[in-house]
Amino acid sequence: MPELFGRGGPDRPTPSLDARRPGRLRLFPFRDSDHNPALFLPADVFWDAEHPDQLHCSDAAQVAPLLAFLAQAPTPTDTPLPWHLSPQPLPHTATQPEYAALVETGVEAIRQGQVLKVVSSRAARRPLPAGFDALRAFESLCQRYPQAFVSLVSAPGAGTWLGASPEVLVTIDADGIFRTMALAGTQPLAPGMLPQQAIWRQKEIEEQALVSRYIVSCFKQLRLREYEETGPRTAVAGQLLHLRTDFAVNLRAVPFPTLGTDMLRLLHPTSAVGGMPRQAALNFLHQHEGYDRAYYSGFLGPVNLPQPGVARLFVNLRCLQLRSTEAVLYAGTGLTIDSDPEREWSETEMKLSTIGAILR
Repeated sequence: MPELFGRGGPDRPTPSLDARRPGRLRLFPFRDSDHNPALFLPADVFWDAEHPDQLHCSDAAQVAPLLAFLAQAPTPTDTPLPWHLSPQPLPHTATQPEYAALVETGVEAIRQGQVLKVVSSRAARRPLPAGFDALRAFESLCQRYPQAFVSLVSAPGAGTWLGASPEVLVTIDADGIFRTMALAGTQPLAPGMLPQQAIWRQKEIEEQALVSRYIVSCFKQLRLREYEETGPRTAVAGQLLHLRTDFAVNLRAVPFPTLGTDMLRLLHPTSAVGGMPRQAALNFLHQHEGYDRAYYSGFLGPVNLPQPGVARLFVNLRCLQLRSTEAVLYAGTGLTIDSDPEREWSETEMKLSTIGAILR
């Protein structure tokens, strides 16, 4: 559901789900760095469309001027609101031959035993349509992808990011249930096709199983056995299908008070966006991918909102970065030893079309 957050200045903490911290929107990059800092944006104002009669305000919020502004009749205007621009240079956008070479290099690394799996990605640039309005684009994404986590974040230093992510990284609900998921494998949803009719190739089955096994390995590192595993099953995300396995832990029934924070630090960046083994895959990407992902495949979402202890963090997928006259779109594919360069390029094109639909 769409939500509004107040603005705030950035700081650079480590990932944490401490219920004692104030409610904030978190935006973390794929890799933390000086030019892509982790951001905690204080939620001075919080509104949830599921409860439209409720408006949550922090002690720091200037409530009276806000209510006065909201009480005013809107002034018709055709001028879109401005958005923050990243100070970083535009990323390199790989051609199809360049991406094919990256895929071939990744497959060779798998053959040589350097990695079990690696998730390659690329950026693409698209012109913004005349009169593009970021808020209307956000609303359009909410309507197109009601099951996705739709987000619009604009902050100094980070720029402006718009996305519709299908992938949970970590959630903790009001009942203390921790959840995460293994989401991998992609195919188009054909017209009239039911999800249960999908037939998956061995490549996609293996790719998704690797992500599931990595999550189980994280539980084992924490010596946790009390978790529920459901799946894999076919899940719909817009016009795409994925294989999905869900994991859940009742935090009130296990002696792990910091489980949420510990799992967050173990999972990010997940094997679904980096690869396995994690450090070897990240080293491969740093050497061969050829561009800065910035906040693509990082994570974002509200923590301790609308109440302490509640968190909803999503992997920043199906997203774009807004520049003054164009958008930078991002997409990736999980490589295994059976990967084919042409198929992997086609998969990135399918994923780019999810977020790219609002630019037509």
